[in-house]
Amino acid sequence: MVAPVTTGVGRADRAAPGPGPGRGRLAWLVVVPFLAYVGTFLVYPTVLVLAGAFQDSDGGFTLANLADLTRGAYLQAFLRSVELSAITALLGAVLGALLSWAVAVGEPEGPLRRVVVAGAGVLAQFGGVPLAFAFLATVGFQGFVTRFLRDSFGVDLFAGGAWLFELPGLTLVYTFFQIPLMVIVFLPALDGLRPQWREAVDSLGGTTWTYWRHVGGPILLPAFLGAVLLLFANAFSAYATAAALVSQGSPIVPLQIRGFLTGEVLLGRENLGKALGLGMVVVVGVAMGLYAVLQRRFARWQR
Repeated sequence: MVAPVTTGVGRADRAAPGPGPGRGRLAWLVVVPFLAYVGTFLVYPTVLVLAGAFQDSDGGFTLANLADLTRGAYLQAFLRSVELSAITALLGAVLGALLSWAVAVGEPEGPLRRVVVAGAGVLAQFGGVPLAFAFLATVGFQGFVTRFLRDSFGVDLFAGGAWLFELPGLTLVYTFFQIPLMVIVFLPALDGLRPQWREAVDSLGGTTWTYWRHVGGPILLPAFLGAVLLLFANAFSAYATAAALVSQGSPIVPLQIRGFLTGEVLLGRENLGKALGLGMVVVVGVAMGLYAVLQRRFARWQR
């Protein structure tokens, strides 16, 4: 009598039980605290901002708050925020992409890559008050670079005004943390370029320009544009660094909102700050939505 043959696949199928009820309960125990955290500090404040943006001081429905965003100081704050975010995103993207390329063409385990990747991971998170203090100590009114240039070469960095505490200064400071963030985001895209693609172009008689024009450039373009959008959203929503540098006035939207949170509001316009917050949510949401679309397009080449 011939014994039935049992294949390895069959044994593996029978030996791999599905997730039991115990595993499901354990998964929920892990997920619930995270959902509670997100709901408390993200969803709930967003709902409050959304509802308050359409309410007057008596709780009635109104569109006056949103209408005020299209004129006066609030419109100028949005325009300056968009300008600041766009400039720093482009500067950070270009400089960060060049630095990423220098790392990508080097040795995979070389010291340059290790130093740059480690430094980018640290500097991308180096913001807020410490970053503002670092620039004040370096190029502030009494910063060591400012004093060195003034005492040694007679060059006064502030001869044209207090630029460090205005939009030009914010542009310089924001670009400082945009570059390392670009390295973190864009370096994996450069690493994803397969050597076989370059070899195929070379075997067909193509040049370096041909490769970047028809292969490397089109593949990296969605990743690059997505990184620009991510940097734009990062700069548009930044607050602590600008708050530490700009003590008077509110040139950008986050500082305008700060004024409403600290009680500097007009009578009957208490919810105007929530309308400003809603405007920021919309702008950042659009930018991140486009970023997700571009990332999905780039992922097709990574399969």
